[in-house]
Amino acid sequence: MNTAQQEALLSEGTINLVGRVVESSNATFVVEVTHEDDYTWAIYKPESGERPLWDFEPGLYRRERAAYLLDAALGWGLVPPTVIRTDAPLGVGSLQWFIECDPAMHYFRLVRESPEAHERLRRLAVFDVVSNNTDRKGGHVLTDEHGGIWAIDHGLCFAAGYKLRTVIWDFAGEPIAPDILTDLAPLADAVPDQIAELLDEREVRALRRRTQRVLDAGILPIDETGHAWPWPLI
Repeated sequence: MNTAQQEALLSEGTINLVGRVVESSNATFVVEVTHEDDYTWAIYKPESGERPLWDFEPGLYRRERAAYLLDAALGWGLVPPTVIRTDAPLGVGSLQWFIECDPAMHYFRLVRESPEAHERLRRLAVFDVVSNNTDRKGGHVLTDEHGGIWAIDHGLCFAAGYKLRTVIWDFAGEPIAPDILTDLAPLADAVPDQIAELLDEREVRALRRRTQRVLDAGILPIDETGHAWPWPLI
């Protein structure tokens, strides 16, 4: 099933709750999605289950969708297909394609044991800088059964103020590959409408500014403070 078909299934399929992800800080559910002969599991994050935050408005599910759309605009294939459903069992929320993975193979093991994954992890590091990811834990980097690397959990992205917190600092100070910079360049000029409508105007302007800073610097940032880490780390 290609990406367009996956997104169509998520958008049109019937949703049935399977169970709750108990370790999640916000209410998160595994669901099954069916449409005619097609079937998948997905991750459902309803707005009604979001824990109130002082620095993010309700509606984190919109940021999950915006992260997918940003990744799609860049053509990087890091974020699983993610849609917004208003007719889901517990109300409006995001629905993301489920990635079958070994939960023990998180970022820290990947960076240590899989040098062949480093190029993709560098790209993810850039994605997190541009999207201003406030919560890139090691467990938010998944490896599927074919060795593909995926990034999940983007509800705390796109703030207007600088909030980067990530575990991906192993490549700090390294040059960013020219093809990555080429992919980013259009974003500094204009944010695609589908993304912009999910954010406020300040966040859209900040997204363009962050992109331009990455283009100007040409290297991955260094955490001079030593505090730009999420907790827990995994």
